[in-house]
Amino acid sequence: MTTRIACLGDSLTRAQFSVDYLDLLGRRRPPGDVQLARFGANGDFAYNLLQRLDTVVTNPPDVITVLIGTNDARASLAGYPVEQAMKRKQLPDRPSAGWFQQCLGAVVARLRAETDATIGLLSIPVLGQQLDGAAAQASQAYSRMIAEIAATNEVAYLPLHERQIEELRQADPPPISYREVTPAAAVGVLVQQAVLRRNLDTISRRRGLVLTTDHIHQNSRGATLIAEVIDAGLLPQSA
Repeated sequence: MTTRIACLGDSLTRAQFSVDYLDLLGRRRPPGDVQLARFGANGDFAYNLLQRLDTVVTNPPDVITVLIGTNDARASLAGYPVEQAMKRKQLPDRPSAGWFQQCLGAVVARLRAETDATIGLLSIPVLGQQLDGAAAQASQAYSRMIAEIAATNEVAYLPLHERQIEELRQADPPPISYREVTPAAAVGVLVQQAVLRRNLDTISRRRGLVLTTDHIHQNSRGATLIAEVIDAGLLPQSA
């Protein structure tokens, strides 16, 4: 019997700038075992995800994964262009930890009320690779909020952030400072792929990054960890 899975999120789920974790998840399962549907939008905050749940609840899947919060966490960092993001994503309020918790809680409440799906909230990937840096600390703080929301709403918590922390500690990466991704830098990644024929892992390696291409978007190693925690945390395991 095929398990229908809806994956909700931001650019990490859309996979335009990241390695596609949906593809990696599908490859981990036997043929026909899962049917994956993508609900990812670049730059989304938890508020934006809350506004576009109609397409999910109209045709409820068996399993729903939610990977959101990276942009909310980024907005808490010095140097993040908050005003531009608010205009681009039509946010009615300035991003904050409290508003993130409110919006994500509302996402879960609606999914629980209007579907019978098994729901899993993923903690967010590590921002950057300096674990004592402000970006990584912000991603840890928002991941803790996600864990609390999952516990309060009695849905599954999938510890992606914790798994990535383990991976980075084992890799002992070079101390490369976190840099916020600009629109020009994002386009530059697409140009490198299209013109220079560099895949995301090559771009990542050239920059000395372990899990990401740009401190935010995932390379194969980072995306594989997303697929692993979903597979292990929500899907029945083969005998």
